[in-house]
Amino acid sequence: MCPGSFDPVTLGHLDVIIRAAGLFDEVIVAVGHSATKAGFFPVEERVELIRASCDRPNVQVEAFSGLLVDFCAARDAGAVVKGVRSGDLDYELQMAQMNRRLSGLETVLLPTAPEWGFVSSTLIRQIASMGGDVSPFVPDAVADRVADRARDPG
Repeated sequence: MCPGSFDPVTLGHLDVIIRAAGLFDEVIVAVGHSATKAGFFPVEERVELIRASCDRPNVQVEAFSGLLVDFCAARDAGAVVKGVRSGDLDYELQMAQMNRRLSGLETVLLPTAPEWGFVSSTLIRQIASMGGDVSPFVPDAVADRVADRARDPG
């Protein structure tokens, strides 16, 4: 299970997903959403963008809400795979330990590839909202949609 908000999906996210797909027979990209929190893209569009960006036979993409451990249990997922940038380790370690305590779910932390370690969805949204070019940091299927959304957030 590769969980995240993916709002929007970046090349760093894709790198982790593809690497996880090489480690496991099946990977579910779990796109989290909350009914009380509006995203840059609606969850259905985030799912669509990931599917358009990652055409791997052993990768599925699904939306979820609620506790990740419950979603993993419902899908018989034995492990969570998370990409970790240098500043993420404390938080991700805390989440991994909590998930293990709640359900026995194991977490695999993959260090981000150096070329993507500075990229985040938050930075992509900020750059796009100021008219910047995000195409070097997101899949081709995502770049135009991000620019369009930044111009017309409605």
